[in-house]
Amino acid sequence: MRALRKVLVVDDDPVVGKSFNRVLSNKGYSVITALNAAEALERMRRDEYDLLVTDIKMPGMDGLELAETVKARRPWTPVVIVTGYGTSADEARAKAAGVTAFLHKPLSPEMIEGTTAEALLEAPAVSAPIAPAPVMAPTAEPTVEAVAPESRLRNIALFFAAPFIGLAYAVFLPFVGLGIAAWFGAKALVKSGALRRAGDVLLTVAKIAFAPFIGLAYVIVLPFAGLATLAWFAGRAVLTKRHTE
Repeated sequence: MRALRKVLVVDDDPVVGKSFNRVLSNKGYSVITALNAAEALERMRRDEYDLLVTDIKMPGMDGLELAETVKARRPWTPVVIVTGYGTSADEARAKAAGVTAFLHKPLSPEMIEGTTAEALLEAPAVSAPIAPAPVMAPTAEPTVEAVAPESRLRNIALFFAAPFIGLAYAVFLPFVGLGIAAWFGAKALVKSGALRRAGDVLLTVAKIAFAPFIGLAYVIVLPFAGLATLAWFAGRAVLTKRHTE
């Protein structure tokens, strides 16, 4: 069954509200009355109405101010002005506010019923029960696989260290080969017994021979190690900041 269309009539003269109720109550409307704008706004705050009918001359906020307030807050609600003292300036102001109709008292039953029907012709029945929307099954949102901060730091460190590792291989591999050859040669001499002290001699010679290379290694590697360390801490700080955000 369709719900009654709710009409809010605002007038400090109770006779006006009774007239609307007498004409509309048997025509599919529910008429609610308010004696001033403050009461009307309170009613509209607590409930929905299909139509607002208001007088202009009222204590406190007048009907034009009420119409402007309602149209600003709920532009879909049709508003009808009813007055016995309206002027052309009032009509222009009401039209600018979006008022549907501007009626002059006294009102006949035909005017009340006809104006109400015309005002609600295009307006949706906000007081009618609304069927609940079907519940849609939640769709799985695509997820992006998170990359662990440790993995990012490791990749950054490898990126910065790769040139230095290649340079180290290029510089030190020949010396490593010579060192291995010298080691095995010295070991063979010691085992033969021909030169029992040859091992000590060769060890001393190796130390003397390789001392410059060891120093060179420190000179070459230490700056790169320092740069790699700085890059490591910088990458870690950046990733930690992004992770906390």
